[in-house]
Amino acid sequence: MRWFLLAMILANIAGSMTNMLMPIYLTELGASVGQVGLVFTLTSIVVLVLQILGGWISDSIGRLRAIAIGSLGGVLGFIALLLAPSWQWMLLALSITQIPYALVGPSFSAFIAENSREENRGRVYGISDTVYQVVGVVGPPLGGFLAGRYGFKIMLMCAALFYSTAAILRIWMARTMRSPGESEPQPLNLATFKKSMLLIWSILIGGGVVTWIFVTDGVRDVAFRLSGELEPLYLQQVIGLSLAQIGLLGSFFSIAMMFTPVLSGRIADKYGERVPISGGFLIVFAAFMVFLQAKAYPGFILTWVLFGIGVGLLSPAYQSLISKVVPRQSLGTFSGLFHSSLGFISLPAPWLGAQLWERFSPRLPFLITAVMALVTIVPTWFKFKLPDTPATVAASTSSEQPES
Repeated sequence: MRWFLLAMILANIAGSMTNMLMPIYLTELGASVGQVGLVFTLTSIVVLVLQILGGWISDSIGRLRAIAIGSLGGVLGFIALLLAPSWQWMLLALSITQIPYALVGPSFSAFIAENSREENRGRVYGISDTVYQVVGVVGPPLGGFLAGRYGFKIMLMCAALFYSTAAILRIWMARTMRSPGESEPQPLNLATFKKSMLLIWSILIGGGVVTWIFVTDGVRDVAFRLSGELEPLYLQQVIGLSLAQIGLLGSFFSIAMMFTPVLSGRIADKYGERVPISGGFLIVFAAFMVFLQAKAYPGFILTWVLFGIGVGLLSPAYQSLISKVVPRQSLGTFSGLFHSSLGFISLPAPWLGAQLWERFSPRLPFLITAVMALVTIVPTWFKFKLPDTPATVAASTSSEQPES
């Protein structure tokens, strides 16, 4: 597990160095705010298609092998980012960088679920999320410093070095290790793909907890993507913050988030996942309210601290809940199909958010996101309840589960 977490930290330091600043880099390459929104909308299509295949591949060949393959795609993506001469070429480069999101993303949570017991799974996810926050403490300020001092190309070269190191580690793990809870490899053919899709789709539309997770997450995903890619542009163009200041906000987010995932996991294990999830949405709403009123840098520091606390409550509880209501051997496929379906629903959101910015007010996309975060609390509290013996889990897992 330690090598797994180390590779995760290195890879995501690379991602966090670039993600928050990418909209600004696109504008430096000549893109307008509307074109930035269009770029992120179009690149989302790539990951939506790849995630469906990525989750199925993860279930079929194993988590570590899928992660290694995805990491090779990430290395190619960083090379493409370095070579792209214009924002139009960045559209292709950013599409390539979606490969690891499609293969690594569905495998990560499934790997943890296969290596933990159900009764303490919330805490295990909480610990992994806490360790992950090293990424946010190091990556954003390092990316902001390098981009502001030496330019975006140097920043991208350093990020590529971090990611390549992670990729080497992951390939070594795939060749020499195997997850204790991993199923036997399955053939990659149309029949097994169709069988996996039908199983997961029946769970999604079955009317139970998973259906409500899908509905509420769809609304939330649309709302958050409406404003997510516009945050750095708002901070730079409307408020006037520097690249270093914007990058440093990511560190405040991660420091704040360090203190909440383990707490979220303990609350989820003891009182149920709906408690930390509802609390997380309430704090995210409060963060947006502070964001919309803030005029100086301390106000935005407070905003990102609240975001960190809120997301820290949400993340491990969501992962724990999903791992308990979806068959373990299908977690990768579920993750891929689930997030792809949500992604198609929210596909126009970045473009729509940019239109709201340009046609009405830069504040409007953030206000809509805040309202939707508050509204989501209602179905979360009343519908995110597990039966005493979840049928899907009881039918698909043995009484013995590997320890973390």
